[in-house]
Amino acid sequence: MTLKIDRDHSRFRDIVRGKIRKGLRQYISHGEMIGKKGKEVVSIPIPEIDVPRFIYGSKEQGGIGQGDGRPGDPLDSGNESDGTGQAGSGEGSHVLEVDVTLDELAEILGQELELPDIEDKGKKHIPSSRERYTGIRRVGPESLRHFKRTYREALRRSIQSGAYNRERPIIVPQPDDKRYRSWRTSEQPIANAVIVYMMDVSGSMGDEQKEIVRIESFWIDTWLRRQYDGIESRYIIHDAVAREVDQETFFRTRESGGTMISSAYRLCGELLSRNYPSTDWNVYAFHFSDGDNWSTDDTQLCMKILSEDLLPVCNMFAYGQVHSPYGSGQFIKDLSQALPDEKKLVLSQIADRDAIAGSIKDFLGKGH
Repeated sequence: MTLKIDRDHSRFRDIVRGKIRKGLRQYISHGEMIGKKGKEVVSIPIPEIDVPRFIYGSKEQGGIGQGDGRPGDPLDSGNESDGTGQAGSGEGSHVLEVDVTLDELAEILGQELELPDIEDKGKKHIPSSRERYTGIRRVGPESLRHFKRTYREALRRSIQSGAYNRERPIIVPQPDDKRYRSWRTSEQPIANAVIVYMMDVSGSMGDEQKEIVRIESFWIDTWLRRQYDGIESRYIIHDAVAREVDQETFFRTRESGGTMISSAYRLCGELLSRNYPSTDWNVYAFHFSDGDNWSTDDTQLCMKILSEDLLPVCNMFAYGQVHSPYGSGQFIKDLSQALPDEKKLVLSQIADRDAIAGSIKDFLGKGH
């Protein structure tokens, strides 16, 4: 019975994964998946899954295919409704919420968008302590008592002493028979990564633009966390001045004013040099803006900071330009002209929510 339940549960999970993958681009565009996000799982609304079943009618009560009738007669009762009236008691369509782990979600995203795994950059790995059970010892806590080895010792002692009775094979372990698992702590290298998210919060970036950034950042973060065992995320917002904030402030800040992109790039460089040396960390930087900058001089300063401070230490620097009716959209053109052959620099234009999936593929599709 247990095996049958396991098979049914596995089949149900496969159906759920299929429905999520089929509607993934719609989920990404509208952001439904981010509604109830936990530490390791996210609740996803999907259409109700109907399990095929037979429904038996009562005998001699008439129905379709029974009773009097002539060819061409309608099969319904002839009662039509215009949709008005009081609330009814009939069954309607439903939406089922299922919990999916973020690792499963990243796997579905990778399959749907055909994302390659991140290439090993040869960075220095950060040692991480891990306990492994490696042997057996005679002393230890009862929680680590090895059942089979204890009874094997008891059986051996019973046979050697002549107390073993084949007719009544009762084995009672003595204190000397007890065996316990032993462990040792080993250093296991893991590849650490840091993601720095930067967003323009000037007056030209409205709520819709910030929502697009929120959705795309969620998916980028989900994918990269599947690629690395240890990962940290940092957040920078800027208008004419940049400052580091927490995640909630990053997505909910409403500000106005001018834009000086160099302020964010300068702060990002300081943050990385102070806390995340490139010899130890895989560095990813994502900047989202509507492409409007204060002046040509500041744009030139941005290119200088990028070339000298950020690109040399980054695995990838991604710039996503979100369309805004109030932004000039010039900055992405300046980047492509100033750094046309820079492989670490990835550019993407995000016209609306429907373009988010394509933008994610732009950023992550090369396996940087």
